[in-house]
Amino acid sequence: MEQVYSQLEALGKSERRVAMATLIGTRGATPKKEGAKMWVGADGQVRGSVTIGGCVDAKVIAEAETVLSAGAARRLSMALGDEDAWEIGLSCGGTVELLVEQLDLEGALVRMYRRIAGEIEQGRAACLVRSLRDPAQSLLLLQGGESEGTLGTPELDRAAREIAFARGASRSETIAGEEAFFELHTPRPHLVLVGAGHISMPLVPLARTLGFRTTVIDARPRFANRERFPEVDEIKVGIASEIIGQIRLVPSTAVVLTVHDYKVEVPVLKAALASSAGYVGMLGNKRRGKAVLEMLREQGLSEEQLARVHVPLGLDIGAQSAAEIALSALGQIIAERGRGRE
Repeated sequence: MEQVYSQLEALGKSERRVAMATLIGTRGATPKKEGAKMWVGADGQVRGSVTIGGCVDAKVIAEAETVLSAGAARRLSMALGDEDAWEIGLSCGGTVELLVEQLDLEGALVRMYRRIAGEIEQGRAACLVRSLRDPAQSLLLLQGGESEGTLGTPELDRAAREIAFARGASRSETIAGEEAFFELHTPRPHLVLVGAGHISMPLVPLARTLGFRTTVIDARPRFANRERFPEVDEIKVGIASEIIGQIRLVPSTAVVLTVHDYKVEVPVLKAALASSAGYVGMLGNKRRGKAVLEMLREQGLSEEQLARVHVPLGLDIGAQSAAEIALSALGQIIAERGRGRE
């Protein structure tokens, strides 16, 4: 969503009229998934892509120019031939379906995208449902239950609400006899690692591969540095309990403690459990975990809060090495995130 929002803001400053192409369906091998976007300005400027360049994008640009001239939205189905697919690194071709429409840069749809961007910043998901019979009809559904707009009838709106967040991805669906595109926007997950020891080192690259933004916190600069964590997004050196209080801990945030120091663990856990962090995990055995939880209980934390702490952290896969522990921890984080969407 960050890219969509930034591109829309840039378009608003530089374009008078623009066509937006949205990838609404794929079959077979395709380089991008549903929800990918391309914008074509009236002056010919192009932003984004619905493949990764090549013949399909060229055809979309041509169709966008037609839409800008005629004004009416168009649905397109295009085949990516085997030769075209081979050129962009796929073993065989597929088919893409697109919605190309003229976008009012001061209209309701752009305002909905701005609202989605605000929800993402707060760590909440949003789903924009577009009628494919009449793309002017759009319904924005927020994770907290609020909504804006309509698909045209209360029946369609109810049907959309029931399944908006159920699939976990953007896709086209038939609801109440009508085709609609569900454009799901979710925050990029954030992994906050407290402790820059040997367990944290394989966690960072694995988390990055899985799409997480990563932050490492430690008071020891000889451990928390780029030599040990070349792929981390952010390193914060200092008192962990103070730093954790400066980070927005939202449902898409996972807090993992890999330190073995009560003086660090207790205040950090207290801060994390006072937030809406979606996952809180602590490295350690059951006996040590029980002792830390008892300290938190004595400081007034509720049983409901304490139940959120995963200790020992990670799925039970018989992990022994640091890399295996990292895998089990991220597996559990992803499993918890999946349960949160149910």
